[in-house]
Amino acid sequence: MSRHTSYGKSTKSGKKRNVLKRFERVDVLRKIGKWVDGRNTKVTGLPKTPSA
Repeated sequence: MSRHTSYGKSTKSGKKRNVLKRFERVDVLRKIGKWVDGRNTKVTGLPKTPSA
């Protein structure tokens, strides 16, 4: 039995996601200097980050 075409390709590694997971946003905030490990503990309501 074959897969239906609506399921898409099995390899999506080349596609860029436009939504970051929470830990990815924290990593971006660390890189730009807006997140300090000992001081920032709240992980909800994070500011928007560039997705580049």
